[in-house]
Amino acid sequence: MSSVRLYILGALAELGPMHGHQIRREAQTNRTELWTDIKVGSLYAALGRMADEGIIEAVRTERAGNMPARTIYAITATGRQELAVLRDDALREVHLRPDPVDLALQYAGPLGLDALLAVFTHRRAALESELDAWRLLHTQALPHLRGTEPLSFDHHRMRLEAEIAWHDHVIAALPGALAAEPEEAR
Repeated sequence: MSSVRLYILGALAELGPMHGHQIRREAQTNRTELWTDIKVGSLYAALGRMADEGIIEAVRTERAGNMPARTIYAITATGRQELAVLRDDALREVHLRPDPVDLALQYAGPLGLDALLAVFTHRRAALESELDAWRLLHTQALPHLRGTEPLSFDHHRMRLEAEIAWHDHVIAALPGALAAEPEEAR
């Protein structure tokens, strides 16, 4: 599932024909990179590929003042079908990606308790800082959110809260977990 494709098709379906800069500006305004895996710089390259595939089409070129000419894209009927498939797949499938920290933790015994506690305390503090920033962003964005957008904010906040809770669990469990490891594993 391509988040970039889903975003571009969704934006064109909802907002109508736009050029690449407008799509990028919309992604930046929505702070899409904070709650998706989309990098706004990847949008331009995707537009060309998607036009070649026929799921979007160039409808005209516009030039404003001294600005370069910009191609305006619109979603096609095939693109609307693709959007439906991508949206439905994303809504139905659960994607909890493996976190490399779990694998690293399996081999972290030799670091010792103090070093591991320091690492996880630092990670927890970073997550808490991200959560604080997210809450501030939510407060600022709340007057502008519509429809289901607040639910996406809640999802990200709750995931951060769950990560913090897991880190609290790890910090509390590390002394016992390391004591239970065989000597050769430490």
